[in-house]
Amino acid sequence: MRPTRRSPPQPAALSGPRPALEPAACPAACPASLSASVPLATTPPRFLSAALRTRLRRTATALLSACLPVLLPTLLLAVALPARAQIELTDDTGRRLQLARPAQRIVSLAPHLTELLFAAGAGERVVGVVAYSDFPEAAKQLPQVGGYTQVDLEAIAALQPDLVIAWTSGNRDIHLDRLRALGIPVWLNEPRSLDDVARSLSQFGRLAGTEAAAEAAATAFRARHAALAARYRTRPAVRTFYQIWERPLMTVNDEHLIADVIRLCGGINVFGPLPLLAPTIGVEAVLAANPEAIVASGMGDARPEWLDQWSRWPQLAASAAGNLFFIRPELIQRHTPRILDGAEALCAHLETARSRRAATGSTGRAQ
Repeated sequence: MRPTRRSPPQPAALSGPRPALEPAACPAACPASLSASVPLATTPPRFLSAALRTRLRRTATALLSACLPVLLPTLLLAVALPARAQIELTDDTGRRLQLARPAQRIVSLAPHLTELLFAAGAGERVVGVVAYSDFPEAAKQLPQVGGYTQVDLEAIAALQPDLVIAWTSGNRDIHLDRLRALGIPVWLNEPRSLDDVARSLSQFGRLAGTEAAAEAAATAFRARHAALAARYRTRPAVRTFYQIWERPLMTVNDEHLIADVIRLCGGINVFGPLPLLAPTIGVEAVLAANPEAIVASGMGDARPEWLDQWSRWPQLAASAAGNLFFIRPELIQRHTPRILDGAEALCAHLETARSRRAATGSTGRAQ
């Protein structure tokens, strides 16, 4: 006699009562009865009986048939919509920039742009800077790609940036055009007022995907700006000459950011009406304008010797009153949040000039 063939033992999980099957996720519009009977696994395990595997396949097919009318319109709409950039902004020259996502590798082509990016919370996105990008301290450790007037295009390309931020007044158009020809997006920045500094912070936050930090910095800047304006803007006017450099003798007109700082402090820029942003003038023009205060910054932390040379003309109201003032250049010549530090210093200097009027008999008017 042949031995009786015995069936192999079934897995413990299937011995005894049939285990309950976990329902799969289903949109709310799908029938609840289907949702309650569909297992998570899309392919039934082989140890299940053929009848049970067939039942599971039929249930899955029924579920798909029920859910497809719900999902299909959404899928078709997604396919039909045109692809759009996640970021669309217009720079300070009116050029519209589109980025598929926030920039992750940014090259900054001016020291003030580097500082603005860090202030906007995007410092970790900066991979290259130009010379004199020395604030904050972390900026000093970044690779340099030349100076803002003579950038190294090969060094920039080697950094593989997905965004270059440039300075309209400082960088050369020919360099920016070549970067665009390489397919690198270029954003141009040109703050002309204190409000523009806050706006730049917000824009940089959007470009880099650091909106929360950027908006916090912009809000703090606007609040501090408003407090200074409330304190100083309506003070008696002080005719002011801001000297950028000695040779050539240069100043700013009323379109320049520094002129906005002068206005904030209740001053009047004596060369405001000139057509150029940073015009070259002569000593005779300064003598004719007869400013009550002369302010200069030079190139470093030390007071420039040429500022005190105005004492050679005692007929100047500023020289007669001793109103020859120095402000560190990085605090007033950079378009960054620290310009309000420079504004506080300038406002204090103009207050000193007002206090000296009684001693000198000056009225603050041109003689």
